[in-house]
Amino acid sequence: MTDPAANEPAVPAPADPAAEALVDEELELGDDEVIVLPDESGDADRERALRAGLAEYELDDEDLALLDGDVVVGDDGGAGHALPVLAVVGRPNVGKSTLVNRILGRREAVVEDKPGVTRDRVSYPAEWSGRRFTLVDTGGWEVDVAGIEKRVAEQAEVAIELADAVVFVVDATVGSTDTDEQVVRLLRRSGKPVVLCANKVDGPAGEADAYALWSLGLGEPFPVSALHGRGTGDLLDAVLDVLPEVSAHATPIPEGPRRVALVGRPNVGKSSLLNKVAGTERVVVDDTAGTTRDPVDELVLLRGIPWTFVDTAGIRRRVHQTKGADFYASLRTQAAIEKAEVGVVLLDASQPLTEQDTRVISQVVDAGRALVIAYNKWDLMEEERRYYLEREIEKDLVQVQWAPRVNVSARTGWHTDRLVPALEKALESWDTRIPTGRLNAFLGELVAAHPHPLRGGKQPRILFATQASTRPPRFVVFATGFIEAGYRRYIERRLRETFGFEGTPISISVRVREKRRR
Repeated sequence: MTDPAANEPAVPAPADPAAEALVDEELELGDDEVIVLPDESGDADRERALRAGLAEYELDDEDLALLDGDVVVGDDGGAGHALPVLAVVGRPNVGKSTLVNRILGRREAVVEDKPGVTRDRVSYPAEWSGRRFTLVDTGGWEVDVAGIEKRVAEQAEVAIELADAVVFVVDATVGSTDTDEQVVRLLRRSGKPVVLCANKVDGPAGEADAYALWSLGLGEPFPVSALHGRGTGDLLDAVLDVLPEVSAHATPIPEGPRRVALVGRPNVGKSSLLNKVAGTERVVVDDTAGTTRDPVDELVLLRGIPWTFVDTAGIRRRVHQTKGADFYASLRTQAAIEKAEVGVVLLDASQPLTEQDTRVISQVVDAGRALVIAYNKWDLMEEERRYYLEREIEKDLVQVQWAPRVNVSARTGWHTDRLVPALEKALESWDTRIPTGRLNAFLGELVAAHPHPLRGGKQPRILFATQASTRPPRFVVFATGFIEAGYRRYIERRLRETFGFEGTPISISVRVREKRRR
């Protein structure tokens, strides 16, 4: 029978505080002792002996597969290529993100029936008729705007500059506007090949409106309904005719860049940090909370090593309390965490730790990703305040003391160079595997020094342990009885003290097995 607590988080909340406190109290007596492992030469013999002893117990097929199989490792990805870049541009609310989702065949870009939902230029891998390319969604371009709308327009202009071809989207039901005419002049100055998309043509009756767009002087308008998919095939065929085989602007992606998700509650400085490490104004930054909505990928070279940084939307208090674009943005953020290898959780040093901050950390841990905690705006703290803040942080983050912490300033770039060592340390731990013999030698010494407390006159005995997977490290312990959560935390604490595991959650599950009946 499988232990019901097998899949609990690496840092669980006590289910029975009184009972588990008693277990922890019993284990505190020898916490300062150092476990001295025997020579590695004896590890293999110990493993064989313990493995042979399991033959006396009832094991199912899953147990045998686990014991005989190799450790499971996540996918490293592969080498990328400089794919041609196609930018989708137009004024606000003409259906650019809806068209992007239609081309991708899935709902990736955040869509809502109001202008200004997309703000950054967001890249997606796409394919049509066997040809792969990079599709770039942009915010709505407007003339003579200020504030956040101006920065959104600037990002759209950068997208045109870095593209190999452009799809210009116009609302056929509205027709050509003064803003559309301004975009046409911008496109002509760029010298890029342009395919004109007349969107919101839901049937033959609307095609007359589409053909009226010949007046823009960009060639044949393709009548399309991005919402229903009508005409998108013809549009993409025309795109492939003008899209080069090899990009003149894209940068080849080095093999296997590690993916880093920048996460945190709204307005803690995630976009500012991405812009600082990238060395360019890659994403829109504004004092308005919730500026970022779509996850934004950026390839960054730090100390000669390529990293893929992903800026995400701020995680709010409760997903079900959000609506519209913010709701879908929160879902995209969760997906970005799951696609990443390490999460950098940004916290605001000028404010106390909030429930939202704790929930963000839990999301990264529950997703099984490596974790680095970055306190932003540290340069604004006075020297005396920093001393007391350090004490507060130790208390607030007691459940994740294993996570590397860096103090940075996203605005000035102060100490951002310390991110790379912290990321490397967390990822190294995330990939760490302990040989089975050495793991069992460690547990043997641990149990001999501090056996599991008696419960009901019985004492469960650990029979064998193995590391089932990495990324994150997951350990499976075979035992004769239930191992209490307090003792599992004790095992985890000693694993970290002995083998490191700094920056990665650890999962320890227990499988209770009985002896075979003779």
